[in-house]
Amino acid sequence: MNTEEIINLDKKFVMQTYGRYPLALKEGKGALVRDFEGKTYIDCFAGIAVNNVGHCHPKVVEAICNQAKKLIHTSNLYYTEPQVELAKLLAEISVHEKSFFCNSGAEANEGAVKLARKFTGKGEIIAMENSFHGRTLAMITATGQHKYKKGFEPLPEGFKHVNYGDIQSVADSITDNTAAVFVEPIQGEGGVIVPPEGYLAELKKLCAENDVLLIFDEVQTGFGRTGEMFASQLFDVTPDITTVAKALGGGFPIGAVLAGEEVGGAFEPGNHAATFGGNPLACAAAIASVNTIIDENMLIKVKENGGYLKYKLEEQAKLYGVIEEVRGYGMMLGMELGMNCAEIAAKAREQGILINCTADTVLRFLPPFVIDVGQIDTVTCVLESILQSIS
Repeated sequence: MNTEEIINLDKKFVMQTYGRYPLALKEGKGALVRDFEGKTYIDCFAGIAVNNVGHCHPKVVEAICNQAKKLIHTSNLYYTEPQVELAKLLAEISVHEKSFFCNSGAEANEGAVKLARKFTGKGEIIAMENSFHGRTLAMITATGQHKYKKGFEPLPEGFKHVNYGDIQSVADSITDNTAAVFVEPIQGEGGVIVPPEGYLAELKKLCAENDVLLIFDEVQTGFGRTGEMFASQLFDVTPDITTVAKALGGGFPIGAVLAGEEVGGAFEPGNHAATFGGNPLACAAAIASVNTIIDENMLIKVKENGGYLKYKLEEQAKLYGVIEEVRGYGMMLGMELGMNCAEIAAKAREQGILINCTADTVLRFLPPFVIDVGQIDTVTCVLESILQSIS
């Protein structure tokens, strides 16, 4: 089968919910992927911050294969060893003691909202403008971008939005019915927006003073993306609830709601569930993925090579006036342009580089942690040639 045949079958049989690139990928290894015509690409998007340990990391592949031979699914009516092992591992690397497992970031965020309401007995959630929390009805309501809500009204009640980075707007919005403040420590899909210095710490203090829970959506920032295992550690702020997904399974779907002993204890049997959540196969993949980040000291590589990539992008910003800002941490970087960047991302793809245009004007770089300096040089050389051609 070739790319054209795959695209035609997709148009005929798959609901057209994605604005897909004209590219069908066949295989991947490390930071590289290959299409059905044999062309190789350097992947600087990592499946939207999913393939942090690289495509088909041997340890993740081995864990999936070994577990698939033993037990794939049981439902959560029974205990399984991989699930409790993963929960213990997450407690060891995070600031939380309890986990609830699901299948995606949107599900994790839904679970976090339910947990906050159950624990506090209150209904209102304060979320941020320009945020992104998923595609379920509740999560497009929590998301602070109107384009995701259009056509799906009426939306659930109980959410209000304030400006990200504006602590006073949060303070002014808290009421006696506020259960939680819901925030991405770094806004990803919104354009890799970094919080003002001290903002998250002030947010934590404000929430504590008002008996309001603080929820960090770390679906994109979690598991090393910023150079720390969690962005909360980067900013030295302890949330009451953290949601994770994307990179947790090394490419296999799994999400989780993490919380402390007291808050996590609010859930009782029957309060929440997920048929596939935390099944043995997903948990085995997640254990392997997280341990790979730890055992191979990938956080050091994220800081070093991510710093190198940021330096190279900042050097280009000095040369080309169309670049307004380079921002981010580790291997979560954004280059904001004074123009729509979709054409630049398309030109890069034609030259074997996969990057993403988000928020219309921001080139988003989310490479696998295994990308090397030579590959980074290739990426930035291609980008520079494109910038030269449009300047």
